[in-house]
Amino acid sequence: MKASHTKYTLDFIRPGGTSRGVLTKKETWFILLQDGEAWGIGECGLFRGLSADDRPGFENRLDWACQNVHRGLESLREDLAEWPSLAFGLEQAFRSLRAPFPLHLFDSPFLKGEPIPINGLIWMGDPEFMEAQIREKIASGYRCLKLKIGALDFTTELNLLSRIRQKFQPDELEIRVDANGAFAPGEALDKLGQLAALELHSIEQPIRQDQWDHMARICRESPLPVALDEELIGHFSTAERSRLLDAIRPAYIILKPSLLGGYAACEEWIGLAGERGIGWWATSALESNIGLNAIAQWTATQKTEMPQGLGTGSLFSNNFDSPLETAEGQLWYRAGKDWNIPLLKSICT
Repeated sequence: MKASHTKYTLDFIRPGGTSRGVLTKKETWFILLQDGEAWGIGECGLFRGLSADDRPGFENRLDWACQNVHRGLESLREDLAEWPSLAFGLEQAFRSLRAPFPLHLFDSPFLKGEPIPINGLIWMGDPEFMEAQIREKIASGYRCLKLKIGALDFTTELNLLSRIRQKFQPDELEIRVDANGAFAPGEALDKLGQLAALELHSIEQPIRQDQWDHMARICRESPLPVALDEELIGHFSTAERSRLLDAIRPAYIILKPSLLGGYAACEEWIGLAGERGIGWWATSALESNIGLNAIAQWTATQKTEMPQGLGTGSLFSNNFDSPLETAEGQLWYRAGKDWNIPLLKSICT
């Protein structure tokens, strides 16, 4: 068996605004495995400034993984536990190698034409830009929107959300918000109270991660359900994950396989959350269509009916042609559309 890797830079069609700044490009890496005529591909979706493996030595560790691919997935995954995007890329590549078709990683209804409900992502910007995105998503059939908040004046954001809610009742449109840790602990509960009055579904990561006492109090006292996102990053053992959930007790957790270590890690989070009555949904983390496909197919096996955060494939101008398509607020796998196999195989050679 041979392994190789390459870096690829995805270009945003239009800049994506968050409370952490504006995104115009996204780096990613691909691993290609070859064993005779069989081949497999996986994406290591490192997220600068957020991934636990955004640190010196990433590419050296990727070299090491390719040089030691003969050891097999389980051995490599153990040694790469603290390099989550690498672990996930290898999980994908090995599953791809063994699959009847390299891009069909799981046998699920999704591959047979059953769509996955998704939320429409609204990026930060001036109010006019955000309202234009909202109109576009609703006209496209979305019944769940996720708005990035925390960069504008809070009153401006609150007024924008209020105008949406005046037009669409909760049974017509589910609204989620994501603060990406933008609120200060002392102001968070007041702001969450004002947001709850608009009958929102939930808020992701209202304050910065690693403030467990503050976050636990917010989760206890907030009238708006809280979902943990960045808070899950960097916790690699079962004991650490259990301790976090026991300490904070959120309503939901957000699972991003590229940031958490792949399928096995996310399935452990799901099990621990279920034991505690905590809900979850999965979200991509700005991967190309290779990684998005891998996350979507896995998500479809988990038998969840909540809208998922899997609508990011159309953000990039140089993404890879694929059967993935968003329509009517859902992600579809269109069997009549083809992957560009020669291009994918050539990426790493």
